[in-house]
Amino acid sequence: MDNKDLVLKAGTELFIDRDPGAIDRWWAEDYRQHSAMAGDGREVLRGLVGQLPPDFRFEPVRIFADGDLVAVHAVYYGFGPVPMVAFDIFRISDGKLAEHWDALQPMVEETASGRSQSEGPTDVTAPEQTEASRAVVLDFVETVLKGGQAERIGEFISSEQYLQHNPSVPDGLDGLTAALKGWAEQGITVEYATVHRSVAEGEFVLTQSEGTLGGKPTAFYDLFRVDGGKIVEHWDVVAEVPESLPHGNGVF
Repeated sequence: MDNKDLVLKAGTELFIDRDPGAIDRWWAEDYRQHSAMAGDGREVLRGLVGQLPPDFRFEPVRIFADGDLVAVHAVYYGFGPVPMVAFDIFRISDGKLAEHWDALQPMVEETASGRSQSEGPTDVTAPEQTEASRAVVLDFVETVLKGGQAERIGEFISSEQYLQHNPSVPDGLDGLTAALKGWAEQGITVEYATVHRSVAEGEFVLTQSEGTLGGKPTAFYDLFRVDGGKIVEHWDVVAEVPESLPHGNGVF
């Protein structure tokens, strides 16, 4: 069983089948938690599952594996009145889930592009381009999102096709440029400080970054699809980092 199958099997047995024995089978004894929604360790997870509402469910949309990391793009139902779009990252060690990071954001009905926060291609079709895709994305994040060189966007994002799933950004290179300019005019600053992780497989690259949005500490999870050496599609989850956490591990 590969790491992607392991994560899906563990999640299904625990959260869908509601089998607490899955924790003993698939989670490491020293399981380390970075989520803002749960404390550290297996026993806390066991208690959390026991408190889930009857209508809770999750629907994985995309899953990628990169070394010992597995990233899942999913939609969660039952946490509140609206579905939550999420990115989860798991570190696998000795066939067990050993560490977990996540970020969740409410799903909205109407987006600037007319595209939902989760729709679009899901399958890896070009595994041979993993490292080339990673290089393009990390260069874009470092140069434009972190470095602030917005005038260089065209070096990384396709001018022919750029499909956007961020709720407030329209499709196209012009749409992104206009959104960045609009936020600046409104005094809404978006600052990326550190890229903590990237999970890449084929044409897909997920970056986990730390920064600020409007001056507030924020976690940015950005998923990019690369084609022909340019970024052609983008999904994200943006989550404010709370002042206090139920563990001492931080969210990154």
